[in-house]
Amino acid sequence: MNKNNYVAIMAGGIGSRFWPMSRTDYPKQFLDILNTGRTLIQATFDRFEQFIDKENIYIVTSEQYRDICIKQLPHLNPGNILCEPSRKNTAACIAYISYKLRQLNPEANLICAPADHLILDTEKFIKVALDALHFTSQIKALVTLGIKPSNPNTGYGYIQFEPMAVAENVFRVKTFTEKPDLALAKTFVASGDFLWNAGIFVWQVKNIVQAFEQYLPEMHEVFDAEKAFYNTGEEQEAINRIYPQCVNISIDYGIMEKADNVYVFPSSFGWSDLGTWASAYDTFDKDYLGNAVGGNNVIVIDATNNMVHADNKKLLLLQGLDDFIVVDTKDVLLICKKNKEQEIKEYVAEVKRNKGDKFL
Repeated sequence: MNKNNYVAIMAGGIGSRFWPMSRTDYPKQFLDILNTGRTLIQATFDRFEQFIDKENIYIVTSEQYRDICIKQLPHLNPGNILCEPSRKNTAACIAYISYKLRQLNPEANLICAPADHLILDTEKFIKVALDALHFTSQIKALVTLGIKPSNPNTGYGYIQFEPMAVAENVFRVKTFTEKPDLALAKTFVASGDFLWNAGIFVWQVKNIVQAFEQYLPEMHEVFDAEKAFYNTGEEQEAINRIYPQCVNISIDYGIMEKADNVYVFPSSFGWSDLGTWASAYDTFDKDYLGNAVGGNNVIVIDATNNMVHADNKKLLLLQGLDDFIVVDTKDVLLICKKNKEQEIKEYVAEVKRNKGDKFL
């Protein structure tokens, strides 16, 4: 394995669209959403451990989730769990690991990937990831992995790429588009030159640091000013000083949409961002009436195309529903039309307004 290759698994989110199973104190990346026997972060770690040295795998998460990470990833050095003092989106998260690694190994080549995505074809993923690492080790490039779209999904961002390849299966990025409406998504997919944005990035740390200096100079200044403390006993104190000064912005908005050296690898490895219950529905096995059921004590009668997830301690009998999400936990029951699942975040906000944080 190449000692210059590193991974940062981003695991600080709260997964509110997977409520009520995903809670603030135990979000979806630490759950076995798909009933595979491994949580999402464990599956992500397992995948990267196949081609990246364990010592070079880092988790960037909230201080709140440090103990969960230690428990779920017992083979990982606890020192490789980096704790953010507050949630400042992906730019700050990526800056933290990048400036730290620049001090540790100036030749570090880094993959940044979310902890909670589904990848069905590990072999294909590893090939694309290694190809991308090779490309970024040779060329001053910021790489993103793009997924060949199978449908006009409105829940994903899209990447448009130039038609001429710069190397085998590598294309220069033309535009990024946030989640489009259905008509625009259909146009994108029909054109053949758009990909879903998987939010998986690859680059040499010296090149992403340079991009921070150019496109997010204020963030660069605060991270660079504390560089003497990275990889020392004073690192956490330094990070605690830095984060209040950081703007809340994604790496896409802050850098990728502005930089002129962004490339994409069109990929197809059975990917889903598992952002919503409907995306989980797409990945579950279904019965002959199209119901996806998670849980051993669920009985479905005259019901079709539902996403059902229930605790095994309780019997759940479902009759007559069509195209619903039904999630039953010890203290919350959610019954919601599948086509309203993008609004679950709003329902969570409504719960907070009416009931406080008790059920969040």
